[in-house]
Amino acid sequence: MERALGGALYADDDDALDTGASLLAADPAADAELARRGEEFVRRAWERGWQPADVVRIVRRDLDEVHVRLAAELIVSETRRYGKDLPPRWATQLAELPGGHESRPADRFSYATVVLELYRLLVRLPAIEPVGPVPGSPVHLAQPVRGDEPRMLTRIRGLLAKAEATGFPEEAEALTAKAQELMARYSIDEALLAARGHRADVPGACRIGVDAPYETAKAILLDAVASANRCRAVWNSALGLSTVVGFEPDLDAVELLYTSLLVQGTTAMTRAEAEQRAGGRKRTKTFRQSFFLAYADRIGTRLARAASHAAHDAGTGEPGVRGELLPVLAARDVAVTAHADRLFPQTVKTRVRGATDAAGWQHGRTAADTAHMPPRDRRDELPG
Repeated sequence: MERALGGALYADDDDALDTGASLLAADPAADAELARRGEEFVRRAWERGWQPADVVRIVRRDLDEVHVRLAAELIVSETRRYGKDLPPRWATQLAELPGGHESRPADRFSYATVVLELYRLLVRLPAIEPVGPVPGSPVHLAQPVRGDEPRMLTRIRGLLAKAEATGFPEEAEALTAKAQELMARYSIDEALLAARGHRADVPGACRIGVDAPYETAKAILLDAVASANRCRAVWNSALGLSTVVGFEPDLDAVELLYTSLLVQGTTAMTRAEAEQRAGGRKRTKTFRQSFFLAYADRIGTRLARAASHAAHDAGTGEPGVRGELLPVLAARDVAVTAHADRLFPQTVKTRVRGATDAAGWQHGRTAADTAHMPPRDRRDELPG
């Protein structure tokens, strides 16, 4: 085992990988220990700040689907020892792990090669900023466990799913408007409940994949959604993910709204691109790049204006609530900024490659103007 892993995992050449796979293939008695080593590598990933969804995302990006399913098996096996003592958000990530019936390679050498390729990736994962405690740690056991999804979020998720699926713009507009209204109400209610009950709420964090292609524009879109929901997003371009810092209700809103806007934007881009091709256009990469940049830029403008209006009008019509709410939200903004600065004491700005396709830019702005994205309060709904 030591000979097989020592060469295959830490050398860069394929000869060492083949040698390790040959050693393992020749010794079926090593299978149990090989699986135990895999669980150990997964545990090390948790200790370096990774979470189940992060590991699956990076394996899918760099390897093949057979490696993804093997990684999922190891994750399930490793986390089984903790029972229900898992950090917040982990239960959802584990439930979303890929399953299926894809068979392993038939011969032992091929299977051992797949295992070693996965282990090589796992042991080389860099340390990243932790967004929660390691499962089973004393720090975690002192934290409240995230239970079932609140009914309000389930309802919001359902409304957004219907908005994305309907072919009638007016219906989608109404569904998303209702979802956004419920988001705002849920977030504000949670903030007031925490303040009135002297609950020691603190900001948390979550990671959201920002996948190629056009990941820069997608990261800009996510940043706009995070800012509008009183969160901060920090993009790690090398790993293809952004870390969003904020209070739990606002993190939920960011995940839901970003996913919905990305679906709507992709659908609109596909439709616009088909129109361009029908007109005889052949170049598509620059069109898509410019489309997504314009979409993200315009969505950011709409979200910022909506957030400003919603904050200004918070509590209107409810005596005393506005005077109570604004200091609470201000204190939360300070707490989020401080937590983000602790997680990321050093950040850099990145240069964005400019849009070079006028048609793509115009279509992207049009799609953003018609995206079903009401502000945080129905009274501030923007036209289009």
